[in-house]
Amino acid sequence: MTSPDSKPPSYRGRLAPSPTGYLHLGHARTFWTAQQRAIANKGNLLLRVEDLDRARCQTKFAAAMFEDLTWFGFQWQEGPDVGGPYGPYMQSERLELYRSVLRQLQQTGYAYPCTCSRQDVLRAVGAPNQGEDEPVYPGTCRPCGGVYPKPTMAVSATGVRARVNWRFRVPDGQTIQFTDNHYGPQSFHAGSDFGDFIVWRHDDLPAYQLAVVVDDHLMEISEVVRGADLLKSTARQLLLYRALGWSAPQFFHSPLVTDERGLRLAKRADALSLRALRAGGANAAELRKSW
Repeated sequence: MTSPDSKPPSYRGRLAPSPTGYLHLGHARTFWTAQQRAIANKGNLLLRVEDLDRARCQTKFAAAMFEDLTWFGFQWQEGPDVGGPYGPYMQSERLELYRSVLRQLQQTGYAYPCTCSRQDVLRAVGAPNQGEDEPVYPGTCRPCGGVYPKPTMAVSATGVRARVNWRFRVPDGQTIQFTDNHYGPQSFHAGSDFGDFIVWRHDDLPAYQLAVVVDDHLMEISEVVRGADLLKSTARQLLLYRALGWSAPQFFHSPLVTDERGLRLAKRADALSLRALRAGGANAAELRKSW
């Protein structure tokens, strides 16, 4: 374990599972890539548990996560089970850090309150549900001139106090470019590929985009390894890094593992969960051979 006073390795990677279900082979492949890149760069690998989804995170999934990762051959130098100088390593224990960053975004005019639900946005843009990605926000609650109403004053058309999310105001028309360490040059356009996105939810929790930026910055992650489905999220997060005056890490987006129909694996694919594979007598080294 690294001591607080020692200089950390120049390469710092991370595993960031969420205990909302059993980890599957797709998670393992991405995490294995992260571990191999940390080893190749003589760096450290940390384990961060992203447990902010109160409705879906369960103790049994958290316990299984540690068991399955260990069985598969993962080793981390920092984490909630081994400690380290950049903790806490459970997102649920880092809420005050996220709140302080939200206040900074509010004070600098980058974040504004929004009473629109996801269905409100879908109806406004006349678009079908785009799966897990946010629909492009049409700007319904976006204020003019940077004058933001107090969230406690937000009410619906019927006079009932509305639930308030906080959105990050993207610079419409700006092109966000970065070079992914696997897929190469990437380019996304703010306002068309994605719109103003939620950074703080109405249930008083940070959204994914804000939480991972804060954690990766404060934990001094040098390269983020994750699935290719998050390429567009990287463009959003780069805007957050710029707004906060922070240097962004490098990114490596790993190809997704798909099932026999060509669909990416989900946690509901129990047959390919690490837990089911282990129970069925699978050998982790054999599973990794094709990688």
